[in-house]
Amino acid sequence: MRLLLASLRRSPQTAGSATFTKYDPAKQRNAVLHGVHGALFLLFAAFALPSVAQDTLPLPRFVSLKADEVYMRAGPGTNYPVNWSYLRKGLPVEILKEYEDWRYVRDIDGAEGWIHRIMLSGSRSVIITGPSIRTGYDSPDLGADAVFRAEPGVQASFISCDVAWCRVEIDGVKGWMPMTDLWGVYAEDGDG
Repeated sequence: MRLLLASLRRSPQTAGSATFTKYDPAKQRNAVLHGVHGALFLLFAAFALPSVAQDTLPLPRFVSLKADEVYMRAGPGTNYPVNWSYLRKGLPVEILKEYEDWRYVRDIDGAEGWIHRIMLSGSRSVIITGPSIRTGYDSPDLGADAVFRAEPGVQASFISCDVAWCRVEIDGVKGWMPMTDLWGVYAEDGDG
């Protein structure tokens, strides 16, 4: 069950060699033609569809990574360098601000940067924290029966919170953990 964040994120400088593409004039011409048709389609679609407002969800908020590999960039666009490459679907991150289709996020280690919104999921997850193995209980009480034990760094699915406890799921096993043992929740999550 052990899952260390260091293995979930890598610096692009250590990611391997760059990929090069041979120039092919025929492909370039076809790409230009497809680009013109695509631009015309987008122009017509912009007038035919109602405008989409920026997210009205609260900030900050927790979300999770939608893919097995997600890039965190230095700025809000693909023209900015990649600071980190995350290698684990479902990893929780905290959205701090938004700019068009880009979200400025922070991870459990405090690394901050920009991720495109399509790479983020509203499904929440948490990371087990603390200096030692943590216990999940069958009810929100330290005297309840233990249903699992998890090391710090393990990722769990977030279900809900009740006052100072949160219900999570790890490998199909559901249990309650003290909110203080989790990264990816706010104290306000226990208000409901």
